[in-house]
Amino acid sequence: MNPLTRLLSTWWLNRKASLAVLLDRKDSAIQDLRRIVEIDPRNELARAALGNLRAETGDQAGALREFLALVEVNPANAEAWFNLGFIYDQRDELEDADRCFRRSVQLRPSIDRAWYGLGLVLVRSGKLHEALDAFRRNIKLQPFSPYGYYQLAMTLHHLGEAAEAEKVYEELKKFEPKYAATLRRDIDRTKPQAVNRKSEVPLTQEESAAHST
Repeated sequence: MNPLTRLLSTWWLNRKASLAVLLDRKDSAIQDLRRIVEIDPRNELARAALGNLRAETGDQAGALREFLALVEVNPANAEAWFNLGFIYDQRDELEDADRCFRRSVQLRPSIDRAWYGLGLVLVRSGKLHEALDAFRRNIKLQPFSPYGYYQLAMTLHHLGEAAEAEKVYEELKKFEPKYAATLRRDIDRTKPQAVNRKSEVPLTQEESAAHST
């Protein structure tokens, strides 16, 4: 296929895929995007969109393949590394999730959700002290998102750092009083546990909800 034909074909298929997404016809969009990457395997936008659609439709293995192919095409793609970390986390493959989140923030330190994801993985792995830095970086980048504050406070609480957890609670209360009330409840009803294994840190209902955000 000559370059002009390839360009026109991928343009048309991309338009079709975009319309299919708008019409909530994700299977059709996936087929169009698959055709694009067959024509142009180095098309990063199509590969990323295909990976995201596969993830949205519950095809974790397919999404994993697309994002692995994407970082092979462009190893400096921080978003792709984040998406890989997210999928590995969902699959409970924590070592791979840790590695991918770290690569994402190494490439782009400002990607706040990768710091948050890394913090969650570190908590689940029982590496609570390491998780503190990740949550603090998330908060610095997203100073008005309650999730990083919540996880930072609960991690401090589990480490027995009651005074520091209280400071985080007071900061959260200034801009998210309802979420702060939930944090207060969970701190008060959860026994501090400085541990080394994720299975020894029982997540509260709110922690579990925050983890899925």
